[in-house]
Amino acid sequence: LQDGRKISIDCTGVEDALDVTMAQRSELDYLVYNDPLGYADLILNGNLEEYLKNVTGSHGLED
Repeated sequence: LQDGRKISIDCTGVEDALDVTMAQRSELDYLVYNDPLGYADLILNGNLEEYLKNVTGSHGLED
């Protein structure tokens, strides 16, 4: 964080808390390794479920 504090996100816990497909899990893995700040922003401020539906199609993450 800007004030020097750090946060830790349990990525496996996030994935396990959602009903994700393999494609969605792959997208989350991609973000973790290639855009960790984007991943953190989605977890903390964004709508992760909506993001996954948009990026991998409407299947998975049942309403």
